[in-house]
Amino acid sequence: MSTHAAGQVWDPRAYASNGRFVSELGAPLLDWLAPRAGERVLDLGCGDGDLAGRIAAAGCAVVGADASPEFVAAARARGLDARLVDGHALPFHGEFDAVFSNAALHWMKRDPDAVLAGVARALRPGGRFVAEMGAAGNVASIRAAVYDALTRRGLDAVGADRWYFPTAAEYRSRLEGAGFAVARIESFPRPTPLPGDVSGWLRTFAQAFLEVVPESDRQAVLDEVQEALRPRLGSAGLWTADYVRLRFIAIKKDSM
Repeated sequence: MSTHAAGQVWDPRAYASNGRFVSELGAPLLDWLAPRAGERVLDLGCGDGDLAGRIAAAGCAVVGADASPEFVAAARARGLDARLVDGHALPFHGEFDAVFSNAALHWMKRDPDAVLAGVARALRPGGRFVAEMGAAGNVASIRAAVYDALTRRGLDAVGADRWYFPTAAEYRSRLEGAGFAVARIESFPRPTPLPGDVSGWLRTFAQAFLEVVPESDRQAVLDEVQEALRPRLGSAGLWTADYVRLRFIAIKKDSM
């Protein structure tokens, strides 16, 4: 569920409080993966290992990969084989039947094509890549409100942005360029109830934006963004994030 990026540090306890819905809502992706006993599966961006553990429970040999030392430690505490790995430089070669990824690829903004090349290398011919990530339009209202708050302060919101949310057409093209046949790809809105207010979400998922704000002004930014979003995303004390997801199954071509 993560890849470590500048300005973004994952606290598994805070994540459990403010982001557990990520793995819960990603659980249907396991149906797309359809893990079979005896398969070797790489969970790219495994986070704290919740979904990796479910794949292992199906009888698969699972390797979790994440760029967050904190998440790798949490996954290992579950008894998983979790490794500290940069998703842009995967070290695996032809050893997996499937690569699975939930809510992680959109953090790998630096070079999406390098990520896909690494996934292709990691898979055996005919192996499948099953993933869900943020799509174009994901958290658009939240992103716009954060941009507005930073821009008013003369801060570089674009430079602080660590998110990559492609269209289905764009990502299909990238997958095909990496040697995959796309079996299924779809983008869909998924308004997502939050366990608290949007400021808790921002502290967990938007740290890179907050890092460019002087510490003395961060609470004011959080309050300002929350008030700007309240008419659209907050109702009677209940908050809903405007998520849009991209989900796909891609098969590594035998000729690779």
